[in-house]
Amino acid sequence: MTDKHSSELPSDRIQRRGLMLVLSSPSGAGKSTIARNLLETDSGLELSVSVTTRQRRPSEIDGVHYHFLSKRDFERLRDGDDLLEWAEVHGNYYGSPREPVERAMAEGRDILFDIDWQGAHQLVDKMRADVVSIFVLPPSMAELKTRLHRRAEDDEDTISKRLRNAATEIEQWRTYDYVIVNDDLDRAFGAVQAIVRAERLRRDRRPGLFEFVDGLLREEI
Repeated sequence: MTDKHSSELPSDRIQRRGLMLVLSSPSGAGKSTIARNLLETDSGLELSVSVTTRQRRPSEIDGVHYHFLSKRDFERLRDGDDLLEWAEVHGNYYGSPREPVERAMAEGRDILFDIDWQGAHQLVDKMRADVVSIFVLPPSMAELKTRLHRRAEDDEDTISKRLRNAATEIEQWRTYDYVIVNDDLDRAFGAVQAIVRAERLRRDRRPGLFEFVDGLLREEI
């Protein structure tokens, strides 16, 4: 019989608390593409599926990209303290359900948040030690405008509104742990992967190190 742990290294079995990886950027800067690539290539990450009151885009699936709610249902969750964070963005509400995130963290699973700066600040205020925040900048405002048009999912009025709000969003870059300029998607994605690898190895995220080190010191040489 093959031991089910035979492919594991000792370091793989060290108990670790999950981290909360926050990606933020102005619309069109690339955070959603980076988030999607992370989820496709890293089995240790799972997405915190936000709830929102905005209209579903043609390319989106309810329950996969977002949980689409009425304003009344959203306010019921918010007022019941069932959201870890919430924000109003471009006239719509967004929020992160509390229960699935707290359960995942306790089980050592990493959660990815594709949220704006307002939500990121709330997460940091509540759970600073668990949050790793990354802000993604566009290489230029002209390129940001081009990307929004290329996406072809918003009308001209919405695109203009997103561009007007981009300056306010970009000003928040100083409040993030890491800042990446997405002038090359592969390079930006590689930088995010490196950040995740390093943060998973932080001593204060690995309570199982106490037991592991105690075992090392008890070994006979």
